[in-house]
Amino acid sequence: MTWLLKLAAMIDAVNGLVGRAVQWLVLAAVLISAGNASARYGLNAGSNAWLEVQWYLFSAIFLLGAGYALREGAHVRIDLVAGRLSRRAQAWIDIFGALFMLLPACAIILWFGWDAFLLSWQSGEVSTDAGGLARWPVKLLVPAGFALLILQGISETIKRAAFLRGRYDWYPPGQAPGAGPPAGKD
Repeated sequence: MTWLLKLAAMIDAVNGLVGRAVQWLVLAAVLISAGNASARYGLNAGSNAWLEVQWYLFSAIFLLGAGYALREGAHVRIDLVAGRLSRRAQAWIDIFGALFMLLPACAIILWFGWDAFLLSWQSGEVSTDAGGLARWPVKLLVPAGFALLILQGISETIKRAAFLRGRYDWYPPGQAPGAGPPAGKD
């Protein structure tokens, strides 16, 4: 279990690094959007390429940040029932969800996303808009983002399993350490 927890820590570190880097893409997207809108409406000189850069940045933020969001507990959760259960029950729900929903769905998307990227790369696919960009870079974001999400899903599963074995101190999102579960007992 110790080496698995070290693996989980490495995955957490990778997604932490990627997540912090991706946060800067939000600023870049805002600045490009403002600059493009100013040029388009103020100078009557917009660019389809700049619009596509905005879309590519949004895609990068969403796809590459998904693993980081999972690490931070920022994904949408249905806590109506689970939030009232013990931490152990919540850990089991997370393990089940990761093994039977998250990881298989991500693997399928990664598989087909990789094929779509390769086809785009090999064909030299370019946007059909005037002045548009190559499509393969944005299509590469799909398998890259889902690979990071798969890795983080593995990390979270390892940490929940370690928690259940008494080897890791885990708290569900929104529960501060020492505050205890909202209802029920551990």
